[in-house]
Amino acid sequence: MKSDIINIQSDLGGSEEAMATAERFSSYNGFTGRDARHIRLLTEELVSMVHGIMEGLNAELWFESEKTDEGTLCRICLCAQKSVDARQEEHFLSVASSGKNENARGILGKIREVFRVSAQYPHTGIYLTEYAAANSWYAMGAGRGGISREYANERMWSLMNYRESLERENEPDTEEWDELEKSIIAKLADDVKVWLRSDTTEVVIEKTVK
Repeated sequence: MKSDIINIQSDLGGSEEAMATAERFSSYNGFTGRDARHIRLLTEELVSMVHGIMEGLNAELWFESEKTDEGTLCRICLCAQKSVDARQEEHFLSVASSGKNENARGILGKIREVFRVSAQYPHTGIYLTEYAAANSWYAMGAGRGGISREYANERMWSLMNYRESLERENEPDTEEWDELEKSIIAKLADDVKVWLRSDTTEVVIEKTVK
């Protein structure tokens, strides 16, 4: 099933409706107790990520579920159309080039930054979105082992791939691993994917409820 689409603004407009929809989503799928709390917590994390992210942001949030052999696969989706003016473009390109962004702290902060920068890159002009945004992802450290090409016009950053890359490198004592251990979203979600497409940026939290 797919829920109604809720409009979310950077001033947290629509957040109450989002949380109410999360409750209805859990009820529809028969989730109770811990499972329902986890869906609510993940929704809160995603909604909080939008707060103050950029002036005038109007994103769409919705829920999806489907039955699988492992249980009910749930997706909490946040999507924003790309929108940028020339002044903003110059600023964000300079941030991507320098790699200096002090706000990208913690896993949620890094996902938030991927979403913000990606949503504010144009898909026309001398800079191609997929390369400019990917440069920013790597510069702030969130793209470590996590970026893959899905189709010709889109890229995806995956928290699961990022986690697996750290495990393969046997680096449990690094700052990156410490961020994973402390993150609510990393503990509760099976995966978090950031899709970079030509005209939209989308964050999808995935969790299977057994």
